[in-house]
Amino acid sequence: MNVPQIQQEIQTENDSDEEINPCTMLLIEQHQENKEQDTEAAAAKDEVHVITHHLNSIKSNVVIRQLPSQGISFKLWPAASTLVSLLDNHRNAAFSALFDHKPLRILELGSGTGLVGIAAAAILGAHVTVTDLSRASPNLQFNVEANLKTIGVNGGHVEVAAMAWGNDEEMEAVKNKGEYDVIMGSDLVYHDHLYEPLLRALRFFMLGDEVDKERVFVMAHSKRWKKESVFFKKAYKEFDVKVLHRDDPCDGDRIGILVCTFVAKNKNKKNIQVLGCE
Repeated sequence: MNVPQIQQEIQTENDSDEEINPCTMLLIEQHQENKEQDTEAAAAKDEVHVITHHLNSIKSNVVIRQLPSQGISFKLWPAASTLVSLLDNHRNAAFSALFDHKPLRILELGSGTGLVGIAAAAILGAHVTVTDLSRASPNLQFNVEANLKTIGVNGGHVEVAAMAWGNDEEMEAVKNKGEYDVIMGSDLVYHDHLYEPLLRALRFFMLGDEVDKERVFVMAHSKRWKKESVFFKKAYKEFDVKVLHRDDPCDGDRIGILVCTFVAKNKNKKNIQVLGCE
């Protein structure tokens, strides 16, 4: 499926830009309130939601703490679950070749609670850098430490870093941690003000003369609004975009999920403005 078809699919499936609550799609396997005093002030004041996600490929669980009242980055969203399921079955999935490289280094953008990055490290034995805004870092670190045993099943490792898309200093610090083979993210373009900052981050890590090898960005995307086609239109100017997987909306919902790969066009073109806006 090419990008014009992606745009058309988004436009035809979503008849309005009415906001949808993705939490209705989540199957919470385990839910409990925090009955012990937490050392983090936010968690101490919040109702704590816990989800246990079973990874069939390694016969182990990932346990994720959510703090819903703290904001979007503290909740699990459906696209993350889709991406984890594909990772769990990656040997049979369309993008299995992406993960053949050993040792594998992965950068996750907009990690939120960290489920995808933690699962990727555990399943693939990868070194994963999970990133989000600085205010999300303590909960990310909490979830990483809660899953150290699972992460280490195949020798994986997860590192937490604060990074705002488009913040040159923070992006440079993450880049200096090492070369990444794959970049991943889920549910990243839920609002139009995020389109250009995300593209700036992708340019930084995937384009320009200082990028010494081709890498792929794997994005799981929840289709909510027609206007999301604008992001794909912008991305298509600089990246080849392919749909590798599709989850149709569940009964009673009108949200579907696409899993796409982005690979840089004109990799060796000298005049690409890595940090510039369009």
